[in-house]
Parts: sequence; structure tokens; C-alpha cells
Amino acid sequence: MNAYDKSLGGGDIAVVRYGDGEFTVLRPGRFVICAVSGKPIALDDLRYWNPILQEAYAGPAQALARWKEVNGGDSST
Repeated sequence: MNAYDKSLGGGDIAVVRYGDGEFTVLRPGRFVICAVSGKPIALDDLRYWNPILQEAYAGPAQALARWKEVNGGDSST
């Protein structure tokens, strides 16, 4: 899937800059794409992102999965 996927209405994808505890919309749109699942996330529902990787996540499970992928898989250490 890419930003021009017609099934999602490509013009509705926002461009966002993710910061610590907040995000800034650089190009207006209705949603961003989850970096893990590929599913659209409405901007009103966006609660999980990584400011270092500049990625959005649909929920805590996707954020944790990405954290494990980046940090070697074990969240207990």
C-alpha cells in the first residue's frame, strides 16, 4: 500500500510530523497510515506514534510490536 492507494482516497492522507506528546499536521488530511498494520488511522483517533522513527501506530499492540522489532524483541529487559 502507498500514499496514492485509490481505495483509501489518497488525497485524504495527512502528512504529520510526530513530536514528544504532540504531532503537527504538515499537510491536511483525514488520516495517517499505521506503520505496522497498514490500516488508516483517523487523526482524531491517533494516540500512538514514535517521534524518532516518525511512524504512527493504530494502537498499543502495534506500537509494542514495532518496539520489539526495533529493540530486539524482549520488552522485559
